[in-house]
Amino acid sequence: MDATRSTFRYETVNVDGVDMFYREAGPKNAPTVLLLHGFPSSSRMYEPLMPFLAPELHLVAPDYPGFGSSATPAPERYAYTFENLARSIQLFTDALHLDRYVLFMADYGGPVGLRLAMARPEKVMGMVIQNAVAHEEGLGPLWETRKAFWQDRAQHEASLRANLASPDALKLRHVGTSPNQHRYDPDNWRDEEHFLARPGQAAIQTDLFYDYRTNLQAYPRWQAWLREHRPPMLVTWGKYDPSFTVAGAHAYQRDVPDAEVHVLEAGHFALEEASDEIAALTRRFVQRVAAR
Repeated sequence: MDATRSTFRYETVNVDGVDMFYREAGPKNAPTVLLLHGFPSSSRMYEPLMPFLAPELHLVAPDYPGFGSSATPAPERYAYTFENLARSIQLFTDALHLDRYVLFMADYGGPVGLRLAMARPEKVMGMVIQNAVAHEEGLGPLWETRKAFWQDRAQHEASLRANLASPDALKLRHVGTSPNQHRYDPDNWRDEEHFLARPGQAAIQTDLFYDYRTNLQAYPRWQAWLREHRPPMLVTWGKYDPSFTVAGAHAYQRDVPDAEVHVLEAGHFALEEASDEIAALTRRFVQRVAAR
């Protein structure tokens, strides 16, 4: 597996005036997996997974504008909405000439990837969903305070900003209620704390979190699209997630009855605890859909 490191590349491409960083690995003539990250992470969240898959698959993991090592244009120059992030990823796939791919979507990657799939359904071979919600029953109790922010932004914005970068909240987002917290590298949430402290990040992430309400409004459209298109689907779900409940995993089978669902001993960032298990499931899934 170590020999695959020679295929790893760390590149930047200009997409509509924004420099977007991405990680790439594996043979370019192999089936492509487009890995879309969550909050407040970056493509770095896929580093535990990529060495397992790179021997047989072509992997591309971009950082959204405003995240990770991509450029961070001011909100006056770039609208931090999920619609616009999806547009940037669409243009990114054009720039890299990605014509067919499996979407791997975690957390924020869900609303970005589902918008991308609806815009370009002919390019999507299948979907891997990891703790990314498209049904309201997947939203845990923590979302009640977030819904209050959407109802009255002015009243709740200060407390939301404080919580977004809180060390305790950042740790909880990773470990959740996992009984195996010794498996989690604390550098993951410490790096996120550093990232969120960068100038301009509070405004960017608050704008994006306020826009998250548009995802809930889009759930019926996404569900209808899934029922119509029935894309091959693998769902891998960390059951110790404090934000997204296991009910959100099984809900996908209402829309895609043949969806393969696996509930794992892991948290929201399931790759931190179950990267080898998720890699094995993903490899078999991609090879199966690519052979169709």
